[in-house]
Formats: sequence, structure tokens, C-alpha cells
Amino acid sequence: MITILHNPSQIITVNSDGVNYKIKKTINDLGILENHSIVIEDGIIKDIIHSSTVHKFTVDNTIVVSGKTVLPGFVDCHTHSVFAGSRANEFREKLAGKSYEDIVHEGGGINKTVQAVRELTFEELVQLAIPRINYFIQQGVTTLEIKSGYGLDLENEIKLLRAIKDLNEMFPIDIIPTFLGAHTYPPEFKSNHAGYIDLIINKMLPAIANEQLAVFCDAFIEDTAFSVNDIERVFDAANKLGFKLALHTEQFNNIGGIDLVDKFTIANVDHLEVLRDEDINKLAKSHTTAVLLPGVSLFQKYNYAPARKLIDNNIITALASDYNPGSCSISNISVIMGLAALNMQMTIEEVISAYTLNAANALLLSKDRGSIEIGKKADFSVLETDDYSDLVYNFGKNLNYITIKNGNIIYKKESIIENY
Repeated sequence: MITILHNPSQIITVNSDGVNYKIKKTINDLGILENHSIVIEDGIIKDIIHSSTVHKFTVDNTIVVSGKTVLPGFVDCHTHSVFAGSRANEFREKLAGKSYEDIVHEGGGINKTVQAVRELTFEELVQLAIPRINYFIQQGVTTLEIKSGYGLDLENEIKLLRAIKDLNEMFPIDIIPTFLGAHTYPPEFKSNHAGYIDLIINKMLPAIANEQLAVFCDAFIEDTAFSVNDIERVFDAANKLGFKLALHTEQFNNIGGIDLVDKFTIANVDHLEVLRDEDINKLAKSHTTAVLLPGVSLFQKYNYAPARKLIDNNIITALASDYNPGSCSISNISVIMGLAALNMQMTIEEVISAYTLNAANALLLSKDRGSIEIGKKADFSVLETDDYSDLVYNFGKNLNYITIKNGNIIYKKESIIENY
């Protein structure tokens, strides 16, 4: 079946000439085309042609997007979208001056969400997540990563990951599951850290691998979470079971987390709000994607990651929402983009590259998505504007008009397609 995405004002290809990520020398080159149309066949980009030559194709379907801007479908590569409960009271405490670490030491933080998740059924968790995922789709997101990490025992981590799997089967977008059992120590292991690490290694990881419930194994290295030695053990075990690796580190303290990029192949390292210059050099020697989370910095009234230094040192840099109930309840990707431009000194072009191709690279998926190139998935966000700059200029406003996944319209403004 041949579909033509016909005659947009602009096609923002984010073309990488086969490299499949963008760094300092290329990140501002969006490969903008005008007077072109996109030929789609069986969910794949077959060709990009001058609009005047469309008549040469035998077309089954034409999607007219005149006056619109076409971008690659957005990739949100770091979210915690399956959760239960509210931590609005903690937000009040933050506004009154308490730090995240203070709240954790007083019994709040991640473990409050863990308690709420443990009280709900699998079905209830799925129902809570449905409107959240719909909202991402309405914004043009076509690939969405979701982490576990709010169960922190075998039964409830499995429950979360099965919920994520069910959501992936329910929705037309690709939902990438990540196991984050090493999120923090649960209350029952508060005085037995070694015991919890053993539980992750000997019970959780093998069970999750056996059911193929997660692609990535993630971990949080922090004073209030796990040490480098703890996570070395976890990553050794995860590697042997075939998991790809991801890492939360350098959020509040420097305790050696970046050193793990020398010891393991880590797809993405996230947060980096207190990243030191010497650790930037370590990252620059790796192929690890740095995933920056400006929504957390706003929500926590805290440091922004050094985006400018990372990009200027040729580090692959991506953006994500980190949507979660505690440290960032922002799921509006336009807000994330605006924060990156205004508070992290990223150009509009860098922001777009970071939320498309580089975000796909963070999930090791950029060979088939993240840019508009022949042979890649026909995943698009069609913006209701003729100038891509409006995407960031209109801070907080959803300009997405149509979301296309594998060549099919899955969302159109004021006409949501629900028959997945």
C-alpha cells in the first residue's frame, strides 16, 4: 500500500546520512526540505520526492498536510509513566524549602509511590496509565520508554512490567520496557542492603529475563540510593542475562557513577545535573547518550545539566520528560523543550535533534527511527504550523496536529483514532 504525505510547508528530516545520531558538528543541521512529499509503503519511508512528481506514483492514500510541518515522531526515552498515588504533599514541602533528600530521609519519596503501587492490582495500574500514554500520543510521541521501579519486590516489579507489556500491546506506538529494581531500597530492606541486591540478582533479573519483560536494566546511583559497587554487581548479572544497560547518576552527588561507562556498555546515562568537568571527558570517550531532564530541574528548583558543555564536547545529547509522580510530574514535552532552550542554552535545532534522533539512539533504536530517511519507520509528528521554530517558541502549547505511526494516522486533533 502506497501512502503519500503530501506537500507540507517543511519536512524536518533530522537526516544523519546513516550515522543515526547527531553531535556538535551536525546537531544543528535539521536537513530541512520544502516543496517535498513523503512516500510511504507498508509502514516504511520509501522515498522523499519533489511534490511536483507525486503524479508518477500509483497512490492508495493521500494525507494532505499543506501549511503544516512534518517532523520525525518524537521519542521520549525516559519516563516512569506507570505508577499509582499522588505526592502532591511533597511538592508543597519542596515549595516550603525542603530538599528531595530531606523528604526521602523522612520516609517520603520513591517508597511512598511503592506503597501505593503495591496496593493496586495489575488491571488498576493499566487503567491509570492509559490516559497518560494517550497524552503522549496526542503530542506526537511515537516511541515511549517506561520504567518499573515502584514495586521493589519480585511480585510487584513483575506486576509493573506486565502492565507495561499490556500497554505496549494495547497502543499502536512502541513502548520500551525498562527494569529499575535498583531504584531505591524498599522499607523491608532498609537495614539489609546486601540482601536486596541479592534479591535483584538472584530472583528479579532471572524472572524478568525468563518472561522477556524488559529490554533495559536501569539503576540509580546516589547517596540516598545505590553505591557504585552495588550497581557493578547488578550490571554484571544483567549483562549475562542479555539486558541492555541504562543509568541514573550525578543527580545530587558525585559518587563515581560515571566511572561505570568505562566498565560496561551503557546505552544512556541520565540526569547529570551535578556532572563534573573531568567526568564530561569520560563520557566523551564513550558512545553513551547523555539524557538530560530539565523538567526535574524546574520541579526540584535545582541545577540544570550542563547541556552546552556536553554538546560542545561531542557527546550525544538527548532530552526526555522523566515524567513521574515525585520529582517531575510534567508530561508536556513542549515544556521540556522550552526549558532546554531557555535554561540550558540549547538551540531550537539542538532541542529537536535531542528529542528525535538522539533520543532514539539512547534506546539503541536510531537505525530505524528518529529521523525521516528512506528505509526508516514512517513515524511522524505533523505540526499545525509552517515554521518548525514554533515548536519551541510556543512554550507549553501542543502544536501536534497529526500523529502517524508506521504510516497510519493514530491521532488527529479533534478526531482521536481509538480503534487500535
